[in-house]
Amino acid sequence: MKRTITLTVNGTTYTRDVEPRTLLVHFLREELALTGTHIGCDTSQCGACTVLLNGNSIKSCTAFAVQADGGEITTIEGLAAEDGKLHPLQEGFWEEHGLQCGYCTPGMILSSEQLLQRNPNPSEEEIRKGIEGNLCRCTGYQNIVKAVQHAAKNSAAKA
Repeated sequence: MKRTITLTVNGTTYTRDVEPRTLLVHFLREELALTGTHIGCDTSQCGACTVLLNGNSIKSCTAFAVQADGGEITTIEGLAAEDGKLHPLQEGFWEEHGLQCGYCTPGMILSSEQLLQRNPNPSEEEIRKGIEGNLCRCTGYQNIVKAVQHAAKNSAAKA
């Protein structure tokens, strides 16, 4: 039996009928066509499916869409400005070559967004701890850390 849920995703409110067992990642990708959220391991270990729910990073591959009912979700598609200007974290990943194959990048950026919202000037150790739930199988963490530092520095300069 389907259940009606209402979610605000990247500033747009959606109401849909879903099967209670529908995973949030499948809802985002298949129902809303927001394919920036990736499915990596299906066990919440890799973090490729990370999104923000009410400002907190969650692994959308182990959360049901019905659990997010009434919530506000931010996906990678929701970070850039409407005019296409990149978010400081997206700029940082671009400038510091913080991506290798790019598969983990949306999850890395959203985990980093939560980190910078809570700590706008994190140390390298704090950045590494902030992204520890996300795996880069290309082993490119150094440039990811530099990308987050770049975003923190540029965000502070604009404030």
